[in-house]
Parts: sequence; C-alpha cells; structure tokens
Amino acid sequence: MALAAASLLLFGLPSVLIISFLAITRVVSRCQSPKELKGRAVLITGCDSGFGHHLAKHLDSRGVVVFAGCLFPEGHGAQSLKKDCSSNLKLLKLDVTSDEDVQKAKEVVQANLPEKGLWAVVNNAGITDWAEIEWSTTDDFQKMVDVNLFGCIRTSIAFLPMVRASKGRMVYVSSILSFFNCLNMGAYSVSKRGMEAFADCLRVEMASFGVKVSIIQPGNFGPATNILRRKTGSDIWERLSDERKQMFNRQYIDLASEYFMTTCNSGFTNTEMVTDAMVHAITSSHPKYRYLLVSKLDMFFFYAFPYLPTFLTDAIFTLSPMYHRRKAMLFSK
Repeated sequence: MALAAASLLLFGLPSVLIISFLAITRVVSRCQSPKELKGRAVLITGCDSGFGHHLAKHLDSRGVVVFAGCLFPEGHGAQSLKKDCSSNLKLLKLDVTSDEDVQKAKEVVQANLPEKGLWAVVNNAGITDWAEIEWSTTDDFQKMVDVNLFGCIRTSIAFLPMVRASKGRMVYVSSILSFFNCLNMGAYSVSKRGMEAFADCLRVEMASFGVKVSIIQPGNFGPATNILRRKTGSDIWERLSDERKQMFNRQYIDLASEYFMTTCNSGFTNTEMVTDAMVHAITSSHPKYRYLLVSKLDMFFFYAFPYLPTFLTDAIFTLSPMYHRRKAMLFSK
C-alpha cells in the first residue's frame, strides 16, 4: 500500500497536473473566430426575461432567425421583443413542462426554418426557489425538476434531429449551484445537477454527429435577471407543520429569509457576461464544454471546489458564521 501511494505521488500526481495543464492550454488556445450565423435559426427557451430575453435581442441584431420561446407570449417581455426586434424573430408559446407546447413549437419551427436550418437550441428556461429541505414538499422538488431538468430533456429530444442535421449546437444554462452546495437551495441544486448529467451524456453521444454541447454555469446574477423568488419568513412559517415549527423556531426562519434577501440584492447587475458566453458557445469554432461565470476573485475557488475532498467542502459551511448562528438559534429553546 505504501509503495502504491508513493508511486501515485511520484507519477500519478505529475501526470494529472500535466494532463490538466494541456487541457487548460487547449481551451485557452482554441480558435475564437465566430461562425457566420446569418441565415441560420436559433431556438431559445425562457425569453420572457433575463438571459434568454437579452440573447434573443442580440442574435436578432446579427441577422439570426430567432425562435423565442416564451411562457407568456402576450406578456410584457414577449411583446417588447416583438416591438424591438426584426421580423426574423418569431415568438413561440413554449411552456417547457408541456409536451403539447413543445410539439406545437416544433411544428412552427419546422414550417419556418431558413435554408441553413436550425443551428442551435439554447435551453435557458428555468425557475428557482429557496427553502431548506425539511421546509419543502415533494411537489416543490417535482416542480423545480420538471422545469429545470425535464424541460431541457423535452426540448432537446424534440429538436435534436434538426440540430443534428446542421451539425450545430446544444447549449444548457445551469448554475454554480449544480456543484456548489449551500443552505436553502436543495431543490434547485438537484435540478441543475441532473441537467448537467444529461448534457454531459448528450455531449458524448452527439460528438459522433458533429454536434457540440456546452454548459453555462452562472454565479449570482439575481439582480440582473430577477429570477430569485422573493418570499418572507412568514411565507415559510405558514407552510410548516406543527412538528416542523417545534424544530425550526421562527427566529431562525426570519434569519434565513433576511440572509437570502441580502443574497438577492447582491451579485451581478447585468447579463452581459452570460450573454457573451452564450454567443461564444453558439458561434465559436471550438466552444468550451463549460463556461464558469463568476467574478475574477472567485474564479480559482469555484474551479477548485468540485475537486476538493468532501470534508473540506462541508467545512466551508459548517465553519461559516451563518451556520453557527443557525445552530445556535435552532437549539436555543
């Protein structure tokens, strides 16, 4: 055992470092020249607001035929796209949890494809919510997964034949919370981790057909997208059973709510970094497999986090002031 460990240290670790260096060098040196998109079509889900809304406008300005999937096609976000964009942009009623909506959207896209076909699908539609696991129900998890995971699966299966025909791109908007565990985001993390597993499997399968698959991993863009659901301690407290109320006192519920609202108001205030990454994933001759989008100060930490031992990643939370305040409040009866 000692000899094996020594061999790993002497040969295994350097090999891993060399391979990692070569992989990073390959990513950095990739050609950045954009692929000509004029006359091609791109389908984007979740265009009512946020990343999808901004991406639809950007691609339309570049002469792309944009199919903008909106949950509320008569709503303000969809109608502003219709007003501000060219006739190349076509609104679709697209609830990604509905098999019927996805099928109808597919028929509209097929009937209106430009000569160069459907180049990319950007799976952007998503929802978020916050609550500790014991404050949630199975329905809460089901709703989150149905949009963030199965919504991507429905859309991907429906449109893959068209993207494969053009040897195009499949893009998935995930989150750092797909691998970064934190309090109150269990259901969201489950849905995004599942999405990344799906995208990783799809990337391997589609490589044979020349289709490239990319995952976008934004950090905290809450202020820029307003995606984070805002609710008060009262909203949580009223849903708890008497048994849960005995366990989780109201003081802690209010602390968690205050902490989360603070998070909602921090972070990036515009979507430019994410939109640029989406455009690169769609247009670059060699798109990245993953686009980690956090501040430069946080970049090294989030790159390293998935590879740290579990006891260290858990310690990040158990040693935090928030965790200790939580523990003190929960057990101060």
